[in-house]
Amino acid sequence: MTNAFAMIMAGGSSEELSVLTEVRAEAAVPFGGKFRIIDFPLSNCVNSGIFNVAILTQYKPRSLNDHIGIGKPWDLDRAQGGVRLLQPYQGGRYGDWQKGTADAVRRNLDFVVQQDEEHVLILAGDHIYLMDYRPMLRQHIQSNADLTVAVRRVNPHETHRFGIVTLGPDDRIVDFREKPKRSRETLASMGIYVFRKDLLMETLQTHEEYLDFGRDVLPAMIAEGRCVRAYAFPGYWADVGNVQAYWEANMSLLAEDPALNLYDPDWVVHTRSEERAPVKIGSNAQVGGSLISNGCWVDGIVERSILSPGVRVAEGAIIRDSVVLSDTIVEAGAIVDRCVIDKRVRIGAGARVGDGDDNTANKAMPSVLNTGLTLVGEHSVIPEGIVIGRNVVIHPESTEKDFGKRKRIPSGVDIGESLR
Repeated sequence: MTNAFAMIMAGGSSEELSVLTEVRAEAAVPFGGKFRIIDFPLSNCVNSGIFNVAILTQYKPRSLNDHIGIGKPWDLDRAQGGVRLLQPYQGGRYGDWQKGTADAVRRNLDFVVQQDEEHVLILAGDHIYLMDYRPMLRQHIQSNADLTVAVRRVNPHETHRFGIVTLGPDDRIVDFREKPKRSRETLASMGIYVFRKDLLMETLQTHEEYLDFGRDVLPAMIAEGRCVRAYAFPGYWADVGNVQAYWEANMSLLAEDPALNLYDPDWVVHTRSEERAPVKIGSNAQVGGSLISNGCWVDGIVERSILSPGVRVAEGAIIRDSVVLSDTIVEAGAIVDRCVIDKRVRIGAGARVGDGDDNTANKAMPSVLNTGLTLVGEHSVIPEGIVIGRNVVIHPESTEKDFGKRKRIPSGVDIGESLR
């Protein structure tokens, strides 16, 4: 057992995940067929010997709450420690909506003070990675750091998405910039922090203006001359905070030797598995380079795609380069190309979703949805025979009425109303 407990920030909503977070919290978004994003930090905790875990929720938490339950899949259904869901509440000094990651912890300081452990591990609930936290905790304690931040190198063209750190001697962080427009430095904070519990409590109680760890707490501690150290993580890590990153992280699982190894028996990613029948592949089906989850029934063609549990692909239907979530039905002759399809969608016979070479960016999300991905929200019905272009967003619960009498939807448009 480690001398730390974990707090997972799982209350956020990313508008750049579009339809996927119109109906659920970002941490509850399905990933890799059978998993949800929250499964990764949760599994990392228990695999690292941390069995005292709090999950801080806020935005549309129902599916997240249902998924976690009492924590049994992660061996967290315990009388001592285990998993606790900390919901926002009214009343008292700190009762109100959370305004940032640090504010979320501040509003649960009554929980923090009750824990026996001397160190607090703060984790993001929306990142994909496999990490043993024990070496980081060991370095934090042995170096007598006030705060340790996990860091890794990122693509120079993506530094604007992250908090960027500058290191001095002995891995001390001497500068931090939150999502700079330009940066020569490429060492990014992973949103994983280890604090001394007493210092964390003192900081949050003394400075109620500090709302976010990355934007407020970390720069302030550096400016105060506190001992803030970096812990370099060499493994795979993906921040899937926008649809392009989400799609790419899923597609990376299809490599012959994927950087994220979901098949390591010594580091199992636990999840709440549904009771489903085995996969059924029809005699005329063709499946290649794909991940197919339990309960799927494939009579058509599936190429370089990920199917979550219960997806049905009729004979003559084709799915390419796509992520298709649970219980979606793709009817005969339909084509799904470079799409993210949410749960319980019905794609009518002969429909073509993600069609053509017109790559006009989405009008509502031009900086995010511009690479040809088409998104279909939960419980939507795509009419038979319709042709839908690239960078299109079909919002959740769209019906044939939302499409009207149109037979073709051009690239870059939105259909239906947002449920935010």
